[in-house]
Amino acid sequence: MVRLPNLTAAEYSLRDEALLALHDPLSLPEALKALRPHLLQLAQADAMALCLMEGGRSPGYEWHVPGHRLPILERYDEVIKHDFFRGPIFARPNWVVRDSQLMSRRKFEGSFIRQRSIELGPPMEHIMAVLLTIRPGVVAALALYRHLPRPFSAQNADALASITRHLSRAIRKCGVTQGLATYANILEELYRRPNGAILVVEPPHREVLRSPNAAVLLEQWFAPSDLHSSGIPLPLKEQLDALVRMTPDARLGKDTWVRMHGNCSRVVRFIELRAPEGPRKWALMMNELPNSIPLPEQMKCELTPTEVTVAMGVLSNWNDQRIAEELGISRNTVKSHVKSIFATLRVDGRLDLLYQAARLNMPV
Repeated sequence: MVRLPNLTAAEYSLRDEALLALHDPLSLPEALKALRPHLLQLAQADAMALCLMEGGRSPGYEWHVPGHRLPILERYDEVIKHDFFRGPIFARPNWVVRDSQLMSRRKFEGSFIRQRSIELGPPMEHIMAVLLTIRPGVVAALALYRHLPRPFSAQNADALASITRHLSRAIRKCGVTQGLATYANILEELYRRPNGAILVVEPPHREVLRSPNAAVLLEQWFAPSDLHSSGIPLPLKEQLDALVRMTPDARLGKDTWVRMHGNCSRVVRFIELRAPEGPRKWALMMNELPNSIPLPEQMKCELTPTEVTVAMGVLSNWNDQRIAEELGISRNTVKSHVKSIFATLRVDGRLDLLYQAARLNMPV
């Protein structure tokens, strides 16, 4: 159950519109452009920007600014060392921070960032920001701005916090489907993946397209008795039916189907596709992943030596008891390490760790 803040009926309505906007786009600029009017109204802000960063605290960054220009962000190199939000949001990812929580109004008015924004226009009179956890080695800072001296409230922060998980997942989706703007491009990409396939389905059960390898994987994965009359496997159809009926909050963490088979995991990721006209369609992206996957260097560098060993056990499909026996530690200690690993690497669980590790080793 997703815990929602105490929003008003009007704010819930605006939130629903914002979440709906995130379902359509396939690229990050499209996602931000679609989200912008709804998020600005929901959080009562004048402008927004998202800074995509690789390597955590390294200076590497890429600003995405939907809507009108924010010249100060185009010259961010000049102000990055004066950015007093970086420390607090990195210290507490996924937690919304407001300028009024960090310093007095007098100190904020004298800050280099505010003074420079006045010179370049438009003035940044108030700022609210949050660090989104995307995947190992990649984070995104979302910032909202007001051009008039009216502080963001705790209610505004709650409204922003209510969509952060959805936005993080939308950014991940943009990474998975980047450049795959049409069904034809999706299929063309999958031609090069012998362990992958795709079905494009129009609910409830009309198959629109399938990649050439789909028939092979479906025959390997499912018995004839598992197939619906449409040819779509019943387990996948049932999960898709459930997802179609779910709210965006209920879908979180439930858009993947997985079954273990020998030394492999059979994984299907359900991705709702944009539909300029007509009924919405879903892409069922099928992949067969080995259960024993090397721990990518990007993940290793974020973990302690003990956590690296535990993570390698998880990627070998060992349960907590076996990891405990192999390492000579208690099962409760293993559980604590696993929980810390998931939090540090910003993954949703064992399956997501498996998927993200496979993606970093060899994109799937």
